Amino acid sequence: MNVHDSERMREVLRGAGYAEAEDSASADVLVLNTCSVREKAEQKLRSEVGRLARWKREQPERVLIVAGCVAQQEGEQLLRRMPAIDGVIGPDNIAELPRLLGDLSTGGLPAVRTVFDLDAPRFLPPPRGGSGPTAFVTVMKGCNERCSFCIVPYTRGPERYRASDEIVAEIAALCASGTREVTLLGQTVNSYRDPLRALSQAPGADPEDPDESEFAALLRRIAAEVPALRRLRYTSPHPRHLTPSLIRAHAELPLLPRHVHLPVQSGANRMLKRMIRRYTREEYLARTRALCAEAPGMTLSTDIIVGFPGETEEDFEATLSLVEEVGFRGLFGFKYSRRPYTPALKLPDDVTEQVKSARLTRLFALSEALLGKHLEGLTGSVQEVLVEGPAKAGDLWSGRTGRNEIVHIEGASELDLTGEVVTAHILRANKHSLHGALTEAARAAARQPRARAQGSQARRALPVVNEGPRAEG
Repeated sequence: MNVHDSERMREVLRGAGYAEAEDSASADVLVLNTCSVREKAEQKLRSEVGRLARWKREQPERVLIVAGCVAQQEGEQLLRRMPAIDGVIGPDNIAELPRLLGDLSTGGLPAVRTVFDLDAPRFLPPPRGGSGPTAFVTVMKGCNERCSFCIVPYTRGPERYRASDEIVAEIAALCASGTREVTLLGQTVNSYRDPLRALSQAPGADPEDPDESEFAALLRRIAAEVPALRRLRYTSPHPRHLTPSLIRAHAELPLLPRHVHLPVQSGANRMLKRMIRRYTREEYLARTRALCAEAPGMTLSTDIIVGFPGETEEDFEATLSLVEEVGFRGLFGFKYSRRPYTPALKLPDDVTEQVKSARLTRLFALSEALLGKHLEGLTGSVQEVLVEGPAKAGDLWSGRTGRNEIVHIEGASELDLTGEVVTAHILRANKHSLHGALTEAARAAARQPRARAQGSQARRALPVVNEGPRAEG
């Protein structure tokens, strides 16, 4: 969501006549997009603003904007504590960024825009210049869950949903410009409700029936109306909304890859209750087993917090056993940190930093072992890969399988594979990825020659920078 917000800020600035600068030294405007899920992100913001104070002193007419969740959380306090900041923009106020800059350019005072669009939710239009092989599409924002550790409901507001007509139209436009894979975004994306159609108005639907899922209906509509789309992902779902109808969609829709990121946070019922997750370990296991049974080959990844208040060694061992039992192919692990405005502030932070670090190390070691075994098992197989572009290092192409494994493809540097879905022989497994080569059929079908990106023109406004970790909704 933070990456997507940065893309939209960039688009809004371009639409207002700004162009990107290569670095801060040549920029007139700099925007820091922030996350407040963990305290470390806020510390990074303070450090970065301190560094940029000199940038401002060199040319006082330069403008520094802080955007995102820390902006929403702190508001006016940021201006009081950090005089180098000229403006504060919350996630719902991205469209107001050019107006804020205009006011500042004519002598306006530093200002704050952090008002939720509750009455008339706004979803910014897609980039006018199209997108790459993969793209994000927002279907909802805000969160109605009240997990005790999470600040998202405070910084993103309550759930607001985007009309399905707009979602389908944006995905169709993206596909027309070359996008092959779309990831639907929402803080609890699978709790989506279509504002165009109340659930109770659907033929034979019961709004109290947990089997009903408007999110599953949205997936089916996208599959039916955008045939050019090859893959449809979503993040981050909540386990409570992994309903039978959504599970059936995974079994019946070929464009849904065999991978779901499903945050669990802990494997101990006592911790899940304290976290106010509103499901048990047994319920999580039952739903993931049902999903894997209906969609063979399904892989799962997750988010886990270690060191939550009151977590005992027994509780942590329960988390490790859950990771093994589910067989997660990847996870994001975090040490618990106290966040303002969250219910968990009432609980003593009684797990030491040393214990948190040790548990996180053990968690990552188990995750690496599971992933390594899985990747080794794919050596010698043929995998279908959506190529996203050149790899960061080496003369390789890089992409992902439907199960979200990263694949680096060798021996095809002369071809143009960006956006292509190709088959690759897997030659070996790396620590976190696979290494392969094109099959003969894929090589014969590939476009030639490879199109190389040209250097960009001079720019003026610095690209938006994300300050924070990936966040679960």
